[in-house]
Amino acid sequence: MNIANHRVSRTAVSREFSRISAGPYQLYLRADLAPHAPALAVALRELGAAGAAGAGNRGGGFRLALTGGPELFVRRSRRGGAMRWVFDDLYFGLRPRPLSELLVTAEAARRGVPLAEPMGAAVRWVAPGLYRGFFITRAAAGMTLWEFLRTDDDPSVRTYVLERAREAIEIMLREGLQHPDLNLDNLFVTPRGESFAVIILDLDKARLRDRSISGAARRQIAARLIRSARKLDPGGLFLDPAALSILNFA
Repeated sequence: MNIANHRVSRTAVSREFSRISAGPYQLYLRADLAPHAPALAVALRELGAAGAAGAGNRGGGFRLALTGGPELFVRRSRRGGAMRWVFDDLYFGLRPRPLSELLVTAEAARRGVPLAEPMGAAVRWVAPGLYRGFFITRAAAGMTLWEFLRTDDDPSVRTYVLERAREAIEIMLREGLQHPDLNLDNLFVTPRGESFAVIILDLDKARLRDRSISGAARRQIAARLIRSARKLDPGGLFLDPAALSILNFA
C-alpha cells in the first residue's frame, strides 16, 4: 500500500465515527484516530499477513502502537468451533459484524456500561458479501478475570474483584445490553487508582434493548457465565461455591 497516495472518502457512520477508505480497507474511526488511517491500514495488512497468534481464546487480539497516536487493541474476527477449520477469519454478509459491534459498543458506552473504549472497526472485502473484519478499542492495562483469579492468591482481593465484575454485569443488564457470550475471558480486570475495576469485552454477538434485561434472558446469561466458569475450573480450585455465588446473578 502506498501511504502517500491512499484514497480517503468520509461519510458519517454515527455521531462519533466516520468511514475512511484506505487501500483495500474500509475503516470506521473516531475523529481523533482518523489522521492515523493510512498507518492503521498498513498495520492491519501486516497483522493479516503475519498469521501470528495473538491474545484471546481465538488468538485474534493484538496491541498496536501507532506513532503519535493512542495505543490500540485490535481484535481480528476469527471463527470458533468446527467452522474455524474451513473459514477461519472469513465472514459472509453485506453488513459486517465489526461495524454492528462498533455501533452497539458506542451506544452501550454512552449508557454508562463499563467497556473498553471503542475506537473503530475495519473491513477488508475479499469479494461481494465476503470479508475479513477487525474491531478496535483503546488498549487497557490488565488481564482477563480468569487470568486474574489464577494470579492473585489473596482471598479478599479476589472477592473484591469478583464483586466489581458482578457490579459491571448488573450495570450491563440494567442498561439493556444483552451479552449472550459472557464468560471469564471477556470480563477484564484493569487497575483504577490503587484498586481495580472490571470492564466488559467482545460485544460481537451482543444486542441493545430499550429496557433492562430481566427474566429468562437474564437467567440465560447467568447460566452461560457459570457454565463457562465451571468448564474452566471444574475442580473449584479458583472459584469455590462462595465465589460462584457472587457471579451467579440469575
